[in-house]
Amino acid sequence: MLIRVGFDITLDCEAETPLVLSLYPHPSRAADIIGSEALGIEPPLHVTEFHDVFENRCGRVVLPPGPTRLSADFLVRDDGEPDPVDREAAQQGVSDLPNDVIPFLTASRYIESDALTDTAWRLFGGTAPGWGRVQAICDWVHEHITFGYRYGRSTKTALEAYREGSGVCRDYAHLAIAFCRAMNIPARYATGWLGDIGVPPQDEPGDFCAWFEVYLGGRWMTFDARYNVPRIGRVLMARGRDAADVAMITSFGRNRLARFEVWCDEVQAERAQQAIAEVFDRQARALPRPYRELLRADEEAA
Repeated sequence: MLIRVGFDITLDCEAETPLVLSLYPHPSRAADIIGSEALGIEPPLHVTEFHDVFENRCGRVVLPPGPTRLSADFLVRDDGEPDPVDREAAQQGVSDLPNDVIPFLTASRYIESDALTDTAWRLFGGTAPGWGRVQAICDWVHEHITFGYRYGRSTKTALEAYREGSGVCRDYAHLAIAFCRAMNIPARYATGWLGDIGVPPQDEPGDFCAWFEVYLGGRWMTFDARYNVPRIGRVLMARGRDAADVAMITSFGRNRLARFEVWCDEVQAERAQQAIAEVFDRQARALPRPYRELLRADEEAA
């Protein structure tokens, strides 16, 4: 299937403001992209791209005073299959884990797994290690956290989500990861696009979302305590220890969010060619004027 993803975000800054951006599809999806996933910026500004310590694709830019528009619009090929399920996936002992997995066993900025150790073992100590234990954690978090955007805040931690019993998708992920790590199960935070594909329409259409990945059976596997069912069409953006590592926009100065629009929609087969044409046309119109004139001249010559 094809999935059309993108965003249209405007920030209004009081003064020159440096940003670090994590608004790109993850490098693991590079071969699936149709069109350009390059960040569009109005007014035109230079963006320096780099890969962080978790191999996420990031950008650095300094915004001028006033409004700046950030946008992207492209298509992603997807196999259309739901998240894999392997109920036989086993949990490895800590001494058998690869070195690069070890950092995902310990507490981090928003995940106080050490403070939740006794709670985790009280709730899930009677479950069988492996897939079943992680699924039991997802079931519990799904049932005991009430979803609502009014419950979200940028400083909220896993322990606070547990105590308050409410949150947004990142809080579901943080709490589930905390329980996993408390029981010596490596778990990492993931963020990306997730539209309402293969599920009934939701009250709030799917867009940016958080889930988590657990290391079982020698590989990383996807879990989602928020929805708690295998989903179709996740478009990964970034992975890290928690939300602090993968913030979409990290601002080093005061600004106001003036516009925030996100889309992640399946493209029906009969509209595929039209969607491809729309994406390329939109990207061409987003080019600075000299580039648009060169592109038009090339089309006329052809």
